[in-house]
Amino acid sequence: MSVTRAPAVAGLFYPVDSQQLAHNVRQLLAAATPQNLSPKALIVPHAGYIYSGAIAASAYATLKSCAQQIHRVVLLGPTHRVAVRGLALPGVDTFDSPLGQIKLDRQAELSISHLPQVTISSEAHALEHSLEVQLPFLQSVLPDFTLVPLAVGMATAEEVHEVLEILWGGEETLIVISSDLSHFLPYADAQRRDNDTVDSILKMRQPIHHEQACGGTPINGLLLAARQHQLTPQLLDLRNSGDTAGSRDRVVGYASFAFTEKT
Repeated sequence: MSVTRAPAVAGLFYPVDSQQLAHNVRQLLAAATPQNLSPKALIVPHAGYIYSGAIAASAYATLKSCAQQIHRVVLLGPTHRVAVRGLALPGVDTFDSPLGQIKLDRQAELSISHLPQVTISSEAHALEHSLEVQLPFLQSVLPDFTLVPLAVGMATAEEVHEVLEILWGGEETLIVISSDLSHFLPYADAQRRDNDTVDSILKMRQPIHHEQACGGTPINGLLLAARQHQLTPQLLDLRNSGDTAGSRDRVVGYASFAFTEKT
């Protein structure tokens, strides 16, 4: 019997109606500045679409030229509600979204299941938004793919790197790291901190601390892998909620990056 992880934040972070959702995502992607890239990895934000959807779209729009080649997405995001040790798989067969179901890559999951830092926690995934909000974008840009969703809790950069190395694959595999930047600072303070964080990511300098990015742990793991594989990072968009849909008194920072392989 197939087990499905149901959407938890449909109607909150993005529209629950499938037609409205598809329309909104298409609009966000169409408004993104065209980039002639074929990324191996992306860093994208995970707030409600009204806040960070345009910034996320700038990353997903870069997949246009390579979408036909991508058949597996390794998606890592931080846990916000349930504390876990290591990286947690959900223990289900499919993820559901208003745009349809996505099959999980059972073979890929088995390939990392022997690692001590890899666990199974349906609780960590049940209400987690950092992974869920990426699904409609992925479903809108990729015609056919399976998913390896990992909720990242208390782990080291090296533990994340070890998982990524096993799952790295070739052009058929895309790595997506879900992370916002600074949280609840005044607008000018957030800009300064986020600019420093962006500079560190572009220079692949570690560590990225959690006050800089809630997904600092998976970002740090990606930076280790990116350095090893000689990827080149590129900033696609940098804004905060004061720029998009909120007050400037206390803002949340958002950035998107693409990491490309040397040609």
